[in-house]
Amino acid sequence: MYTSSHQRLLHRHRQHLTIALIGGLVGIEFLENGMFVFAAAPILAALHAAPQDFALLQMAYAVGNMLMVVLQQWMTRHFGYRRYLLLALLLFGLGDIGCAIANNLPSLVAARMLQGMGGGAFFLSTRVLIPVLFSVERRPLAARAFMVAVFAAGALAPALAANLVHAAGWRWVFWIQLPAVVLLAVGVRRLMPRHLGKSLEPVRWSLAPVLLFLLAAGLLQWSLSEADFQLLAHPEKFALTVLVGITLLGLFGIHQWRHDEPLLHLRDLAHPGYLAGLGLYALYYFIVNFSNYLFPQFAEQGMRLPMLTTGWLNSFSGVVTLAAVLLYLRYSARIANKRAMMMTGCLCMAASAWWMSRLGADAPLAALLPPLAVRGLFGVLMVLPVASLTWKALGDTHFAKGYQAKNVMRQMMVSLASAVAAVSLQNARTAEFGTLAAELGEAGGAAMEAQATFLAGQQLYQWICGISMLAAVVVAVQKKLR
Repeated sequence: MYTSSHQRLLHRHRQHLTIALIGGLVGIEFLENGMFVFAAAPILAALHAAPQDFALLQMAYAVGNMLMVVLQQWMTRHFGYRRYLLLALLLFGLGDIGCAIANNLPSLVAARMLQGMGGGAFFLSTRVLIPVLFSVERRPLAARAFMVAVFAAGALAPALAANLVHAAGWRWVFWIQLPAVVLLAVGVRRLMPRHLGKSLEPVRWSLAPVLLFLLAAGLLQWSLSEADFQLLAHPEKFALTVLVGITLLGLFGIHQWRHDEPLLHLRDLAHPGYLAGLGLYALYYFIVNFSNYLFPQFAEQGMRLPMLTTGWLNSFSGVVTLAAVLLYLRYSARIANKRAMMMTGCLCMAASAWWMSRLGADAPLAALLPPLAVRGLFGVLMVLPVASLTWKALGDTHFAKGYQAKNVMRQMMVSLASAVAAVSLQNARTAEFGTLAAELGEAGGAAMEAQATFLAGQQLYQWICGISMLAAVVVAVQKKLR
């Protein structure tokens, strides 16, 4: 028979394992996404797909991800968190296998959608479970592990993807995750309480709002994935598709507002502080994902850096972010003016983008390190204060509902930023190439293409600088989050 001290020791050990499980679940999605985005170019080239097909793959992942997010409360109430997370890990693992064995674009699109369905459960569920699984004393430790896992995965992903593609081939970007998926499934099976989250009352299922959301989100995501072609060739078709998607999304919102058991509890999320925080979250996700798409293109195609070098540079910026996270967790409580911190983060991104736009095409690697280090501060100084103030404004009662809606918005902004960046880079590159050809009287060539990409990248970095400065102004004038 265990003594009380042994029981306390076993309980503490189980709590530490559960904290590691939370970090592993959220970390694997960020690691997978980061590796895929970085390795997208060699993956598409291996499957003989066009570069613009990246947006289609992002669309598939986003639709699957958002579907799992909006179904989260229904499914956890019906199955409980343990079965829900085990199902998500199964879908994620099957998606991994599907991506690894894909031999053409349609099969990769289908696998990415399956993977998105699995991944959609991790970020939302792990954050929502922290106040449920842990005592008040242990919640700060669990929350810190959650944040560190997110930023550590983001720091590791580019360098790991670059080395895997270089040494073993692009399929290992997916194969390498399967052991972790199995280990996490064992952890969920053994550590997650069996009936946690399961409702004693039967859950009322309704197919209509699910189909309406899928149609609305699918149309919007598809229009973004086809934006590069449609804007140039069929602008009226693009505008109509977007308008129909927004209209359907509005109808879905009205339905959810009036429904007694909605997928998204919009009526409970009308707090001005929460809405202000959601808007700042949206700005952050747009800027950071626009930048994440642009840098590998700018470095590899414009500056002609090797993929391995680009991966390590990306991870260097991520390590700076991780170090800043650790400092933030230690000292942020001493800083009362969180709005000044958010403004500083936006200005750091503006300074980094301006710095990148002033570099020469033959700049040494050492010249890239300072702007990448400054960029690494943006995520910490901007999004972590936004997070703490947003959820403080909303309160504990509606935290899970608010986090669910925030994750739908997050996935939409990730897709929007990637699509806008892809369209803008392609259009700017085409314009620069035409100008260079007219000035130099040459028909093409790799050197001219690289120069056109570099000049287009400089132009887009100026855009990021302007958007980041605008974000700083928005932070300064808003009065709901301080």
